[in-house]
Amino acid sequence: MSQGLSLLFVVDPLPLLKAYKDSTVAMMRAAAARGHDIWACTPAELQWREGRVSARALRLQLLPAGEKAAPWYVELDAGARALAGFDAVLMRKDPPFDTEYLYATHLLSAAERDGASVFNDPRALRDHNEKFAVTEFADFTVPTLVSRQIEALRQFHADLGQVVVKPLDGMGGAGIFVLQEHEPNLNAILETVTHNGARTVMAQRYIPEIRNGDKRVLLIGGAPVPYALARVPRPGETRGNLAVGGIARAQPLSDSDRAIAEALAPTLAARGLLLVGLDVIGDYLTEVNVTSPTCFVEIREQTGFDVAAMFVDALEKAVSR
Repeated sequence: MSQGLSLLFVVDPLPLLKAYKDSTVAMMRAAAARGHDIWACTPAELQWREGRVSARALRLQLLPAGEKAAPWYVELDAGARALAGFDAVLMRKDPPFDTEYLYATHLLSAAERDGASVFNDPRALRDHNEKFAVTEFADFTVPTLVSRQIEALRQFHADLGQVVVKPLDGMGGAGIFVLQEHEPNLNAILETVTHNGARTVMAQRYIPEIRNGDKRVLLIGGAPVPYALARVPRPGETRGNLAVGGIARAQPLSDSDRAIAEALAPTLAARGLLLVGLDVIGDYLTEVNVTSPTCFVEIREQTGFDVAAMFVDALEKAVSR
């Protein structure tokens, strides 16, 4: 684009971001390299008053990538600005999707009514629970049950043998249990994960191909990134999440990866989801991540493909419409 954009990133506190591997920082660097202005705020700094949503935001200068502990930005300016005054607002706050996250999406929807362009669309963020969203695309996933009834979960396990149970609001592998076919701790696990029937969970047939990795397939602007990042479990672990020590391995999309991505991409993009991270194990869809999908840096470092540049291309196109 001939003229730089003013971009506001709604993020976790900047000192908490691990710049050397953070996908949001990669986005900021790619956008700044094209002459776009980079601003940042946290959800706590959003406020509505008299029909307008504003935030106290910082304008940043992105420093060259250095050592892990090296400073990665300089504050150039700060002040309260209406979100509608930015060319784009990017919601990149990490889960958990708790009540404060929900309220932030309501504030962002109010900002849209005032004229702001928000990515991902806040209504779509509310409508797409990252676990439950797979139920809309059941043809691509394994047998699944969503319930908080312990007896229903027990019967699902009896019918299918080895299954996985997980909370609907978890992230990074937290709260995931693999129930073996002859599980001696079945009742205790189901009571724990459902909080004795008070919390709804998802159960899915276990997919043995997890040993080859839980693949993150990125959709940007309705198109798949040509490489997935397989998160391979370490020995003795059943979860591939990087947060619990999974080994990251970038690889070209398989035929089934691409088929799933191309089937879902038009629907998700039409809902205002500029960036989506599909989780695929073997040939099966397991999650649809929309809050703050990652893996940009790992894919670029291992393949040379610049995911952040593809994202900024899509963002520029979306803003110019």
